Amino acid sequence: MLTKSADKKPWEAILAGVKKEMAIPPMAESARHTISQQNRRSNQPVRTNIEAPPTISFDLAGVVTLKESFATGETIFSQGDIAETLMYIQRGRVKLSVASKFDKVAIVAILEPGDFLGEACLGSQHMRTRTATAMAPAALKVIERNEMLRALHTDHALSYCFLSYLLSRNIQLEEDFVDQVSQCSERRLARALLLLAGKATQRKVHRFAGISQETLATMIGTTRAHVNFYMNKFRKLGFIKYHGPLDANGGIHINGSLLAKALRK
Repeated sequence: MLTKSADKKPWEAILAGVKKEMAIPPMAESARHTISQQNRRSNQPVRTNIEAPPTISFDLAGVVTLKESFATGETIFSQGDIAETLMYIQRGRVKLSVASKFDKVAIVAILEPGDFLGEACLGSQHMRTRTATAMAPAALKVIERNEMLRALHTDHALSYCFLSYLLSRNIQLEEDFVDQVSQCSERRLARALLLLAGKATQRKVHRFAGISQETLATMIGTTRAHVNFYMNKFRKLGFIKYHGPLDANGGIHINGSLLAKALRK
């Protein structure tokens, strides 16, 4: 079971605790006990407050689009740019980040195929408020603002799907905010891993590559040292496994089923 208390220990104390660990820590034992008890109830469905958003299929055949490709690390648009288009991700992964006037950068979302980015241009937003960067080779469909507005007015099926998509995104953003202000960094990390895994709660293991511990730390608002500590704990519990280095060349194998069971306690 994951702890719900705030992180108050300095890193030196955490590091000392790691060095003393010759067996599974008490929290890990508690989580394993919980998982073991739940596994005995084979007919009981697994429920978690981390649900994969519903799959929404977009038919953009009637929309005029321009195909563009971006290499890993390439900027798609920058904070402060004029907002005249939105994009639909066909392939790859895109990171959305925001920089403060003090040059502090926060990652606010990681988008995957089936997601839109830059859709705020359909409203009153005329400038980009975020920077979009390709985390993996990305193929996008670029749609001009007026063309998307025309399609939404004329194609009721597309309009319904797009509205459903925006509502789903808004709900997730609200949940992200509540999680950020009410949960400790360990639980925020667990939730972030489940969200990155997408439908991992419905599959045994999901592999997620192209993200570092530093990126995870930026996403949940903590230090890389804390992320490293908790990732080691999650690995001991069997929640995750590393496949090569934790960067663009390696990845994480996330056991969403086990992680979801521990997180919901």
